Amino acid sequence: MTHAFTTMASPVGVLTLVASDNGLTAILWENDDPDRVRLGTLVEDGDHPVLIQAVAQLTGYFAGQRRAFDLPLDFQGTDFQRSVWQALLAIPFGETRSYGEIARDLGRPGASRAVGAANGRNPISIVAPCHRVIGTNGALTGFAGGLEAKHYLLQLEGCLLA
Repeated sequence: MTHAFTTMASPVGVLTLVASDNGLTAILWENDDPDRVRLGTLVEDGDHPVLIQAVAQLTGYFAGQRRAFDLPLDFQGTDFQRSVWQALLAIPFGETRSYGEIARDLGRPGASRAVGAANGRNPISIVAPCHRVIGTNGALTGFAGGLEAKHYLLQLEGCLLA
């Protein structure tokens, strides 16, 4: 399958935004592991309507003018992964959740490690806010964009003090 992509500069580095005909498929980081999100052929298309919307909304988010995204999303993954990614969408701006809390919310209280694995494969970073998931002890845990980017995003949302 062919996907359209464009790039944008952001305070957390250059992001690669990817879309299908059905919606935003991925937001990839500059130094992303190429095996984290597997996509078919990518064709640059800065005129793709979903990508234009995504750039505008992400720009507003980074400027502190947007707290929620309104984009069509096209998650590609297993049923369990998609359920975790949907749970990420329910975490309000400025709040965090632990892997265990998400597992309990999904009715799978013993699945916090599986939730962590699915969170790590979240293809649509920032919009599906995997950065809002932290360790039970409040520690910032792994993040595809790096812990500095995670810290930045949580600070932008008021979850962390300077």
